[in-house]
Amino acid sequence: MTQAKWWAGALLCVLGLGAQAHGIWFAERSGQLAMIYGHGAEDLDMIRRHDKVKEVAGYDASGAPVPVSLRKTDHLLLVDAKPLPAVITGMLDNGYWSKGPDGKWVNKGRDEVPGAEESGRYVKYAVFLGESLKAPLKPLPGQVLQIVPLKAALPHHRDESMTVRVLFNGKPVAGAKVTRDYVGDPEAKPLVTGKDGSVTLRVRNDGLNVISAAYDAPPDDPAKAAKRGLFASLTFVIKHKSH
Repeated sequence: MTQAKWWAGALLCVLGLGAQAHGIWFAERSGQLAMIYGHGAEDLDMIRRHDKVKEVAGYDASGAPVPVSLRKTDHLLLVDAKPLPAVITGMLDNGYWSKGPDGKWVNKGRDEVPGAEESGRYVKYAVFLGESLKAPLKPLPGQVLQIVPLKAALPHHRDESMTVRVLFNGKPVAGAKVTRDYVGDPEAKPLVTGKDGSVTLRVRNDGLNVISAAYDAPPDDPAKAAKRGLFASLTFVIKHKSH
């Protein structure tokens, strides 16, 4: 095997693992809000993943739709809306990935990979809350997996108790794995939702907070994948007091 082929195979393996483990969220970059793709501290190339972003939407504090789009720069996908709406959502579809008998992941359904050991369609969802709302957040269009705070008001400080509910197709789901600080501590032992889909956690940070949820749902096309590997994030910022 040539070195070039070895590196190509290694890259596909890494991309396959990334399709499962990575997520999307919104965060500020140089004073502008951007859609981020990564895992923990990783902030990976969103420009080459631009075509995988299938939806972005905005809503005001009352829940009414607000126009919003994503604008490409040389290295970022920026939220294009002024002023920023109270709620912004996004969805990225990583497509089908399968692990072959050789242990390598390829960007194909299991129907194209004889003897596939694992397979899934991996989809990422994100919700950004820029301010407290006038009523608790409801299920939002296009967010198949969604994290919903039970209160309309955002937390005010680190370590404040916060209860969130994970929704699958708009309904509470048991068995979702919730991480309270996906960016700062992504490998922490997750909280697991019960029958009502909720968990109570303590807010981790003064500043950026990215709460994540992961859930394996039944496949939409069993011939191509054994599951849908779904990821959802809920992002909000506790603003620092001015001095």
